[in-house]
Amino acid sequence: MPRTVALIVAAGRGHRLGGPLPKQYQAIGARSVLRQTLEQFSGHPAVEAVQVVIAASDRVLYDAQTAGLVLRRACIGGATRQRSVLNGLEALTDEPPEIVTIHDAARPLVSADVISRTIEAVATSGIAGAVAGVPVADTLKRVEGGRVAATVDRQGLWRAQTPQSFRFAPLLAAHRAVAALGDSEETALTDDVAVAERAGLEIAMVEGEERNFKITTEDDLARARRELALRRETRMGTGFDVHAFGPGTAVTLCGVEIPHTQGLVGHSDADVALHALTDALLGAVAAGDIGQYFPPSDPQWRGAASERFLRHAAEMVERQGGRIVNVDVTLICEAPRVGPHRDRMRARVAEILGIAAGRVGIKATTTEKLGFTGRGEGIAVQAAATVEVPVED
Repeated sequence: MPRTVALIVAAGRGHRLGGPLPKQYQAIGARSVLRQTLEQFSGHPAVEAVQVVIAASDRVLYDAQTAGLVLRRACIGGATRQRSVLNGLEALTDEPPEIVTIHDAARPLVSADVISRTIEAVATSGIAGAVAGVPVADTLKRVEGGRVAATVDRQGLWRAQTPQSFRFAPLLAAHRAVAALGDSEETALTDDVAVAERAGLEIAMVEGEERNFKITTEDDLARARRELALRRETRMGTGFDVHAFGPGTAVTLCGVEIPHTQGLVGHSDADVALHALTDALLGAVAAGDIGQYFPPSDPQWRGAASERFLRHAAEMVERQGGRIVNVDVTLICEAPRVGPHRDRMRARVAEILGIAAGRVGIKATTTEKLGFTGRGEGIAVQAAATVEVPVED
């Protein structure tokens, strides 16, 4: 697949929607409209990088909403949509891609299939661009002065959506040519296909989806929230780990150091509880196990704080658009006593995961003196995690 960069246009103000924030920063479900959109592109296998165009006044909002995502540095938009797109294209000229796929931030329900179709249509043919769209199904009327003047033939008519994918060089030239004509010409062209058409570029239409609608009004925002609520499911993952006792004067459990007559043996800080919980979160989103990302054979993890592993697992959940519902940890040992430290442990796990302490369960039990834990040779931990994730198309 040719090198492809996604250009997300998020500099608009969304005055028709209203509210205290621009529409791209308003919430739908557990994340903002913009975050939902960016996750669709940053996680797409055909997209190498994501460039976002924002309003200068939105920098603080943008930084907060995109924390943890790997994106190019956002550039500032212009007075019109087309000038914002041009600014984004110019920002890519340091390492120009072969294909750029342009998408409105206010279309957060775009699917991976629609993204793929527009990119593949350009990558596998000689055309300059491709736009997602849906055929017009309703009867169309032209209205003049509040009265129906005529019925319009809908044959061959499509409603254009984004993403719109293009070969980078000809689209950049087309936008530069329009910009040279002034603001009135830019305003008259309502999308990037119109800019490409003006330059005589050949554009293909590919199948979009009805749910890839643009949020413009309060009703649209409510619809997007309903769509997300209907298309999520709950999953559970489990984890198990064991560490033996060794020399030391304390153990670290759930990120809390607890005085003890021995320590735990491990390549990192040997926090057996966070290791098991990391595996539980990874398992919930089918993302492998802790050893896949932090192998004990790698010297860079020697003595590392296990909270880094757990944060990574939480980020994996977030990248899939997921939300951690709750986690539960059971420590199996004769000693040390967990009860006196339980509240601190719950608070620490909640802090690492960015969830409420009420969503963290910490329990302890013994094996009635049976087995290696009963003999005081080490600690075993079982962990479970429940997450809510979008349903795959």
